[in-house]
Amino acid sequence: MTKIKICGLMTISDIKAVNQAHADFAGFIFAGGRHHVNLDQALKLRAELDERIPSIGVFVDASMSEMLRIVNSGAVSIIQLHGNESEETITILHNHGVKVIQVFKSQLSEVLRTQADYLMIDSGKGDGQALNWDTLQTTPDILAGAIDLTNVDGAIDQVHPQIIDVSRGVETDNKKDPLKIKQMVNRVHEL
Repeated sequence: MTKIKICGLMTISDIKAVNQAHADFAGFIFAGGRHHVNLDQALKLRAELDERIPSIGVFVDASMSEMLRIVNSGAVSIIQLHGNESEETITILHNHGVKVIQVFKSQLSEVLRTQADYLMIDSGKGDGQALNWDTLQTTPDILAGAIDLTNVDGAIDQVHPQIIDVSRGVETDNKKDPLKIKQMVNRVHEL
């Protein structure tokens, strides 16, 4: 069964929708942008999140101290590196017992050399741009990039990732839509 991460969670109603849908992972974005949350917000969201759902913190070129502070707070248990972080950053996080998702935005030979726990391919920095799955030269653990209910079947059939990562694809009018979350989680779990 393919798993699913719902990312860009910002409100208690978002968390309730993820809990009710039984998503496999929940994502909090600590980088700038429309979905940004701070540590206080993330802690409140984590407190409402089903304890069986791991929370992932998304960072773009953040300092090690910031990432470790957020992990140590209990807000997240997995770090997603979405910037230009080095393998040394991954090593340090591993030394602190933190699992790491390394995001690549293109097909690079370095993708095959990362020591991260999960390899994720995305089309960009959460900009809603679709990824051309035909050009993928490796099978990522996690696939992102403008996935929604209209194309998730094709994404899974063509790429065969372990995990689908969705944010804008389960929104209506720039807000998480509980019905779309439920439909997306059910669909991914069926495939």
